Amino acid sequence: MGPLDGIRVIEMAGLAPAPYAGMILADFGADVIRVDRARLGGPKFDPTRDYLARGKRSIGINMKDPRGVETLLRLVEASDVLLEPFRPGVMEKLGVGPEVALERNPALVYARLTGFGHGGSYSPMAGHDINYIAMSGMLSILGREGDKPTHPVNLLGDFAGGGMLCALGISFALIERARSRKGQVIDAAMVDGAANLGAFLFGFRASGLWSDERGTNMLDTGAPFYDTYETSDGGYMAVGAIEPQFYAALLDGLGLADADLPHQMGREGWPQTKARFAEAFKAKTREQWTAIFAGSDACVTPVLALTEAASHPHNKQRATFFDGVAGHTAPTAAPRLSRTPGKASSEAPGPGQHTDEVLSAIGLDSAEIAELRDLSAIG
Repeated sequence: MGPLDGIRVIEMAGLAPAPYAGMILADFGADVIRVDRARLGGPKFDPTRDYLARGKRSIGINMKDPRGVETLLRLVEASDVLLEPFRPGVMEKLGVGPEVALERNPALVYARLTGFGHGGSYSPMAGHDINYIAMSGMLSILGREGDKPTHPVNLLGDFAGGGMLCALGISFALIERARSRKGQVIDAAMVDGAANLGAFLFGFRASGLWSDERGTNMLDTGAPFYDTYETSDGGYMAVGAIEPQFYAALLDGLGLADADLPHQMGREGWPQTKARFAEAFKAKTREQWTAIFAGSDACVTPVLALTEAASHPHNKQRATFFDGVAGHTAPTAAPRLSRTPGKASSEAPGPGQHTDEVLSAIGLDSAEIAELRDLSAIG
């Protein structure tokens, strides 16, 4: 059994952050029911390869129909969590805002995942991950010296600061509910989340340990011992040898232990050392360097492509990846719990696939379900 077995989650269909939060909850045993738009014609089910939908069920509801809204509210009454990804005001316009939902189910955990949050002058505005991490201060620190800020795909805002912290907030609220028997509203904003992830950097800057000039600090490619280097075959090695003993192991592996290099922490000598490291790494292939540093404490590893990560021996030994939705490689559930571990499913629902099943489970009989379908309230 997973730690969230018995917890029913309603996930309003959306993009990236909310589905990821729902995936985390589903991986650890929650019954996650995705609410899709009712499909009133065409094929019965759509095949999907949506990795973030794994382990979930789907119900199709026409939220433009009052009977569809009432159907959702009946589902709310029988659920523990409602997860919604819309801009402020959307759920209220649909008739399923927090006041209405919590009146129907006072123990409901109502999670609202947005970019700018509920409140603040930017809250009504559209945006994407790049905008949210820009507002958090995090985008300003990412990139090479003298270059423009570099956006790290949409991992920092959408997934880490958004979906992951939202799932954590839901877990907190469920734990508190066990004591109070009361639900509450979660305002999970990606700007807030991305800023929170960078808490230590704000501390570093306040202590004078971090410069506003990106690409010049220890952890942002400024230091030669914390960077990536190209190999002779066009691959790359990642180096993170901060501590003196790890740095010494790095120099040994590179054959530079006796080289006349500047002091490790002397910033004025970093460009010279970085050039020496680049020259050394260029002399061998990625496979050769991987073999040289395997088992050492030099903090040197190959930079693996998405297509390579699952086949690396370490990742295979830990079963970090598995055959996911439609047989395609995907990361498994994380983190690992010793007694009630999560389990990533290889199944994902088509839109509306479980409508009848879900509604039957909350007490609607077959005649009611058929009537709602005839009235186009569900699909």
